[in-house]
Amino acid sequence: MSVAMSETPTNKYTNDLRYEVFNREFMPHIDSMYNFAFRLTMDEDDANDLVQDTYLKAFRFISSFEQGTNAKAWLFRILKNSFINDYRKKSKEPSKVDYQEVETTYNSEEASDTTYTVDLRADAVQELIGDEVANALNALPVDFRTVIILCDIEGFTYEEMAKILDIPIGTVRSRLHRARNLLKEKLRSYASSMGYDS
Repeated sequence: MSVAMSETPTNKYTNDLRYEVFNREFMPHIDSMYNFAFRLTMDEDDANDLVQDTYLKAFRFISSFEQGTNAKAWLFRILKNSFINDYRKKSKEPSKVDYQEVETTYNSEEASDTTYTVDLRADAVQELIGDEVANALNALPVDFRTVIILCDIEGFTYEEMAKILDIPIGTVRSRLHRARNLLKEKLRSYASSMGYDS
């Protein structure tokens, strides 16, 4: 698909500048974006789609990005909004099954010894926080999981989190407090087994 554009020097400069800003400000955060998307969706393909959608929107609306501000927070907000919109859309649709794929898998000789592809980025995050913590985090409702990821893994301030999540700072604080308490409860027996006084 090609888009016809007049070849005026102004348009060329504008596009060059857009690419420069995109590459300098947004691309360095792609791994963090993928990790956040994976934690939200819990699915490699959905996470990749969500990151791709986020970067397409970021490029499309790059003129509304204010250079010198926090590009990572801006991207996280786009990703979070895309996730919520996609989640709402999917929750209204009946679930779909590709029967051809199911039949092919069922009839294949490899059906009994299925191999799984490993996503190294997901593994890297898993190693950073450990299996038990990752499983406990993944078991939290998405709103609580999100604030812990943004604050404790990505290091955003309360103000940045409030902008990303589009909620007041007081709500950020109370949600984070509740999320940490839920996580602590889920990890209580693990902490005891590791010798920590709970």
